Amino acid sequence: MGTIQLKNVKKQFDKDVVIENLNLDIEDGSFTVLVGPSGCGKSTTLRMITGLDDPTEGDIYIDGQKVNDVTPGKRDIAMVFQNYALYPTMTVRQNIAFGLENKKVPKEERDRRVKEICEIVGLTEYLDRKPSKLSGGQRQRVALARAMVKQPKVFLMDEPLSNLDAKLRAQMRVELIELHKKLGTTFVYVTHDQTEAMSMADTIVLMKDGYIVQQSSPRELYNNPNSVYAAQFIGTPQMNVLRDALPDGKMLGFRPEKLSFREMEAPHITLRVQVATKEMLGSEIIYSLNSKYGTLMAKTDYEIGGGAEADIYVPFSSMYLFGQDEKRIELDDTAREQIKSVFAE
Repeated sequence: MGTIQLKNVKKQFDKDVVIENLNLDIEDGSFTVLVGPSGCGKSTTLRMITGLDDPTEGDIYIDGQKVNDVTPGKRDIAMVFQNYALYPTMTVRQNIAFGLENKKVPKEERDRRVKEICEIVGLTEYLDRKPSKLSGGQRQRVALARAMVKQPKVFLMDEPLSNLDAKLRAQMRVELIELHKKLGTTFVYVTHDQTEAMSMADTIVLMKDGYIVQQSSPRELYNNPNSVYAAQFIGTPQMNVLRDALPDGKMLGFRPEKLSFREMEAPHITLRVQVATKEMLGSEIIYSLNSKYGTLMAKTDYEIGGGAEADIYVPFSSMYLFGQDEKRIELDDTAREQIKSVFAE
């Protein structure tokens, strides 16, 4: 079992409050990703779960046991960080087995576990090499294997792929997903990269300024963001939000991939735009468009020349409405009529 609970947790460094009254439940066996910009409190939250930082207020539970006063080594967790911290003079085998030796695990049991884990992560042929003879991805696997061999309840990972190049990051994301499926253990993963969060998580915890903005599945976060912040954090390019188009401070949002240069039969609004820039991405093109409401982004397979003027069409089914406080509000019939009248002018 690897459930985690944070109850009314506050973290303060001197006078700087980083986390304020955080309540978080992480389910056993889930792949939960804490995501948000630098300084949002995600790594501090992870460090409090590990025991490397103590909460200023509040309680932390692992499997229902309060662990505020339990040392990191006794929390039955394993940590993988951005810096792999491998011992350079030790072989892969020795690096992986080191923690077991400290726990006085018998040699036969150590060898069995190391062999089993290395088969899972594809390190068997590198067991007698030292870290300097390994690639970045292989060193990352050693760090994972060293954590896995402890057979912990919870894996905690803080930006573990950030030192890898883009191709290797994509490969390691797939490997981590497969690893989670094999182990069935609770993974808690911290990143600022929305692609990592969306591709790996079954639960995303989106954070800002030390609090949780939204906690949901990747699909739910993408389709039903609860605020402008959540809507624009997820998705590339980010959601278009027209801040000055509607009365009463309301804002209209729609994703770049949902607008069309082709006229549609579904209920929609029409906007006149001019193509400012055009970025070819193989099967898709990303446009920056000038409009009376500011710059809009489009993501489509439709090709049109730079500088050209065109109409774009946005269906009501793809629109989001936000209030003056930037919280999501219902796009009801009254709001639809209001939007129609504004864009008919």
